[in-house]
Amino acid sequence: MKTGCYTAIATPFINDDVDYDGLERLTEFQIINGITGILAVGTTGESPTLVWDEHNKVIETVAQKTKNKCICIAGTGSNNTREALVATQHAKDSGVDAVLLVDPYYNGPSSLEIRREYVSPIAEAFPNLTIIPYVIPGRTGTQLLPEDLALLNEKYPNVNCVKEATGNLDNMRRTRNVCGPGYRIFSGDDALVFDMMTDGSISACGLISVASNIAPGHVTALVRLISDNRLSEAKILFEKLEPLFRLTTVVTTEQTPYGDVQCRARNPLGVKTAMNILGMPAGPCRKPLGKMTPRGFDYVMDTLRRVFRESPEILKPVGDFFAVDIEKRLSDPSVFSDLHYSEL
Repeated sequence: MKTGCYTAIATPFINDDVDYDGLERLTEFQIINGITGILAVGTTGESPTLVWDEHNKVIETVAQKTKNKCICIAGTGSNNTREALVATQHAKDSGVDAVLLVDPYYNGPSSLEIRREYVSPIAEAFPNLTIIPYVIPGRTGTQLLPEDLALLNEKYPNVNCVKEATGNLDNMRRTRNVCGPGYRIFSGDDALVFDMMTDGSISACGLISVASNIAPGHVTALVRLISDNRLSEAKILFEKLEPLFRLTTVVTTEQTPYGDVQCRARNPLGVKTAMNILGMPAGPCRKPLGKMTPRGFDYVMDTLRRVFRESPEILKPVGDFFAVDIEKRLSDPSVFSDLHYSEL
């Protein structure tokens, strides 16, 4: 896997069906803006709500569009090892360069079990395919630990990188310590990429990004600047992009007849709402994800207005590629009433 920025691409929907034409357009947008690679059917791609026929077809579509243009990663993880093996075989046959294996969710195996009963069988069955463990305990309720990552890397040369989304810098430092200098750590959190890449005890090599759905060229440029140690320039660009990074989870306080409650609109709801506002073919999220609250929607709209006002060059590629007037779309939020609930 190359150092760089990889987009965890959103899966677009129309009338609850996958919009494959829209998916091809989104993929082409990424490619022409210089993305290092594209991850199909990750968290941002709403993998839990895709049936396997859809899952496989999305991977095929992205693999075909990216061939000889950029790297293609397929999300083939599951909480069922047999299912993950079948999915990985399909992804390999589709021509992907790597697969992403999220830690098994809900049934919650130990790190030892994840290593022995999940990642190891897949790594052994596909020795010529890069296997990327995806460690995100906040979603899975379990965690493949650094020590087991190191043991996997010792036995299987194709398990030579990780998507790190624990949010725990000490855990990342431990991964670097036990896995060694050649092991590749990718940030799974846009907002932490600067810290992860500049901390010498972590030395992350890049990012698997959500915000790059909207700003692929600029997020890729950020990773390149950090890699080239042009940190003052990188910091300026990071600050311009940071509002988009915060769309990964939008937290609002909502009033109910029984008191205030916290509402967490988790990825991909915030970024897909932003994509729809901008005129990109994202479509709605698939149930059980739904819509933003009015307050959440206002936060997304305010974020896009701020980015457009302060750094219009970041959104310009969207307007150019999708032939939309960004300024006009940001001036009248009333036309987007279908993007948020009218009542809670």
